[in-house]
Amino acid sequence: MEEKELIYKSAMEELEMIVAKMESPDCEIDRLAEYTTRATELLKFCKESLFKTNEEVEKCLEELKRLV
Repeated sequence: MEEKELIYKSAMEELEMIVAKMESPDCEIDRLAEYTTRATELLKFCKESLFKTNEEVEKCLEELKRLV
């Protein structure tokens, strides 16, 4: 999945799939590093998205306070 196409919802869905694979008794040990790396990338993306959204909401709230 390309980063430009990545959205929060799809990132979370992919994370859930990775976790399920890692928790499975059939988990391929040889792929754990790959799973961990991708999960870390997705978590970083989600964290950045949440912080950006929070900043935008805070800006909107500040603008609203000035209007009142």
